Amino acid sequence: MSGEFIDYVTELLGPFGTVGVRRMFGGHGVYVDGLMFAVVLDDTLYLKADEMNRVEFEQAGCEIFGYTRKGNRATLNFFRAPEDAMESPEVMLPWARSAYAAALRTNAKKQAKAAGNIARAGARARVAETSKPAKRQRAQTARVATPAGKIAASKKTARQARTVMRGTRK
Repeated sequence: MSGEFIDYVTELLGPFGTVGVRRMFGGHGVYVDGLMFAVVLDDTLYLKADEMNRVEFEQAGCEIFGYTRKGNRATLNFFRAPEDAMESPEVMLPWARSAYAAALRTNAKKQAKAAGNIARAGARARVAETSKPAKRQRAQTARVATPAGKIAASKKTARQARTVMRGTRK
């Protein structure tokens, strides 16, 4: 992958905001405000898509990013940037905005899911905390209420106490 192409993509997306690029999985992730909205692989720019903007990319004839893994074809929600958008920052700007909006929506879903997982874990912990003392209290109450003879009689290993005489006293 050429550094010149990465520089070109950075310039192309410049009007959108301060673009950062980081190496990742054999390519580069393209970020604005710490959020990845595009990927560069093999000197090709792919923009983030979701259910809201996927149709725009499909209507423009953009191909979805795909790869083969263990003999199976896999795709990611990134589409090749339109050819005409690759020629001009002004034409690229609406595509970059659309990809960034998709990245924001995806990030919001992930954060909501994580918050839900944390809330569910907290609820489980609260239930566990409240049920443990109640179980202990019931167990202690049961021990106090049961006469000692019944407890000993119910145990398999319990034996009747025998008096053993050892030696004689005078």
